[in-house]
Amino acid sequence: MSALILEGGYTIRLGVFLLVLAMLTLLEWRLPRRVPHYSKPQRWITNFGISFLNTAVVRLVLPIAGVGAALWAAEHGWGLFNVLAAPAWLSIPLFLLLFDLGIYFQHRLFHWVPVLWRLHRMHHTDPDYDVSTGNRFHPLSILISAWIKLTLTVALGPPAVAVLLAEVILNATSMFNHSNVRLAPGLDRRLRWIMVTPDMHRVHHSVEIDEHNRNFGFNFPWWDRLFGTYREQPRRGHEVMDIGIEGFQDVRSMRLLPLLAQPLKS
Repeated sequence: MSALILEGGYTIRLGVFLLVLAMLTLLEWRLPRRVPHYSKPQRWITNFGISFLNTAVVRLVLPIAGVGAALWAAEHGWGLFNVLAAPAWLSIPLFLLLFDLGIYFQHRLFHWVPVLWRLHRMHHTDPDYDVSTGNRFHPLSILISAWIKLTLTVALGPPAVAVLLAEVILNATSMFNHSNVRLAPGLDRRLRWIMVTPDMHRVHHSVEIDEHNRNFGFNFPWWDRLFGTYREQPRRGHEVMDIGIEGFQDVRSMRLLPLLAQPLKS
């Protein structure tokens, strides 16, 4: 039964991923926010190639995955929600909230700790910004992130469906808030009270250090406002702001093998 649930989770995640990717690709074509400066096919081959590699690495090294960790915790009675026998109507939304808060602080940690920043930096060295950027993470960074999520899952003991929802939502919102989609200003302002928008997160990918150390949220925008890391707009405006990291804005930032070795560069 557990194996069926795990495989079903992978199928759902893949289905949602492909659906969201198709929708955002269409919107980027019809309603682009910025004019791309670099080869989109080359960037997409690299970024999604890294994404497929990460999926294989996680399934090989951490086959239990988040849903499996929730099932294991429930079977052994581990985790806060299992100990308290919390009902699903309470544990599911509470886990989604705490999971997102954990991702926020994990993101800040990857910016603060130099060795973690070396790994996370690869995500920021994408010289353009679109839906593929949300899938561009170093495999070691993904493994560390997966361990943090597994630890949080075992500590809280949420229902397996809550973990599946959290993972699906995180993947979908990561693609959305990295997308090159133009939202009407009024819609963007309203959405920022309930979710992270592309304009809000694009500030985080600015080449300016004081800007890329702001707007760490992925799903919910409240943490940045609450902990003082919110910045409304980039100083140069979204159309002309520079994306990426100084010193990493050449063709090597768009090729798979140089990117995998990039953490070794100072």
